[in-house]
Amino acid sequence: MLAELKNEGKIRHVGLSNVTERQLDTAMRMTPIVSVQNRYSRVDRSSEAMLDRCESEAIAFLPWAPIEAGRIGDDSSIARVAATHEVTPHQVALAWLLARSPVLLPIPGTGSVAHLEENQGAASLRLSPGEVTQLSRA
Repeated sequence: MLAELKNEGKIRHVGLSNVTERQLDTAMRMTPIVSVQNRYSRVDRSSEAMLDRCESEAIAFLPWAPIEAGRIGDDSSIARVAATHEVTPHQVALAWLLARSPVLLPIPGTGSVAHLEENQGAASLRLSPGEVTQLSRA
């Protein structure tokens, strides 16, 4: 068990993946939890409550599949914001995630240096509060 390995000093931190709040509660009774990795993106917010919970517990939340690349390309809200800032829709999707919560650390995949650089560009994109609200509603 991970809690035992942590107590023995063999691992430093314990993180969880694809868990429910109930499972998080169970794990937190055994050992401190430093991160949760669940699916979350602008188009898949099924882990919204978990993100809120992680924020209240100061637990890092690492969303996997944060861009939903095949689904954001046709999103008019993202396209409008991207055009306003002269950036790509992927950068807007990542910037929205970064603005969503201070505990959120997206895990965008990449297959090339150019895509990596595009992902990195999202970190310097500052969305206005109105844009964040608009993207949160859509």
